[in-house]
Amino acid sequence: MSENSTITMKEIAQELGVSVATVSRALQNNSRISQEQRERIQRYASEHNFYPNALAGALRHMKQEPVRIIGVIIPQITHYYFSTILSGIEEEASLRGYRIMVAQSDERYEREVRICQSFLENHVCGVIVSQAKDTTQYDHFQQLMDMKVPLVFYDRICTGLNTNRVVVDDYQGAFTAVSYLIETGCQRIAFYGSSMRMEISKNRYNGYRDALLKAGMRPDESLYFECDTHEKAEEITPTLLSRADRPDAVFAVNDDTAIGILYTAKRMGLHVPEDLSICGFTNGERAIACDPKLTTVEQRGHRVGEEAVDILVDHVEGTIPMAKVEKRVVRTRLIIRGTTRNKQISEPPLD
Repeated sequence: MSENSTITMKEIAQELGVSVATVSRALQNNSRISQEQRERIQRYASEHNFYPNALAGALRHMKQEPVRIIGVIIPQITHYYFSTILSGIEEEASLRGYRIMVAQSDERYEREVRICQSFLENHVCGVIVSQAKDTTQYDHFQQLMDMKVPLVFYDRICTGLNTNRVVVDDYQGAFTAVSYLIETGCQRIAFYGSSMRMEISKNRYNGYRDALLKAGMRPDESLYFECDTHEKAEEITPTLLSRADRPDAVFAVNDDTAIGILYTAKRMGLHVPEDLSICGFTNGERAIACDPKLTTVEQRGHRVGEEAVDILVDHVEGTIPMAKVEKRVVRTRLIIRGTTRNKQISEPPLD
């Protein structure tokens, strides 16, 4: 048996010369088994990547076939974009005969590691995940791959591993948005982005930068800020808008940040979009709840979720070989509303 193969209780029992019942009781820490024997069996199981199936007890007495479970890790369930992805995942999984087990990492690496361990213990057939902001080590994802558990990343991909992924065209979305700001007369465009450790932030920044360069405008590093929350946007924007050389437009990495900029500009007596144009990235519900309504790049989270399930299930069912890495890109589109000049409706057809 290879180091990364799964092992059964029967195989553990045969290897250690005990009964399956003894192995089962030892793994449950049953006092009927001596402490020495329990530790011996538990140690062997751990060394050979054996995890008791936590669903087995619940399913043992069911007459129908056990359901097939997909593990899903969401950074923040309350985030509009992630909730739309989750909706797409659940609907597509159900259509294909699967159920989902959802866990929230709350943007914490340690919690993400524990969730992956829990998914292994529950014998999920695959995992769909968007990594936490502070994740820089990937052993927990590598372990899933070593255990032959299909893994699909969405939105925030793990660049340290060659894995399946579904992303939106972050670069093109940003390039199109900033190009539009330039076309409407904006000359000094600031960028509010996430940590450059994340691929999505790099891609959106590169789209922003290349749009400026294409228009013959030199990027000004003093107009770049690491800011991706509403709260931080309200904290740092007053200083920016008080500068003598203040920007006449801001492109933000997400809608919440863009709306924080909008609220701050209005409190300072600036008119949007006459004095300041603002563009976000998401097209969540808040984009049409603010005044004026927010120009933004639509991410189409539901489609992202559907594509992630398609890849994973095709791997599980053998339609796509396990060795093949599938990479898909979902198109974005710019939705033009009231926070940018020359408002008009622009909704090109999508695939």
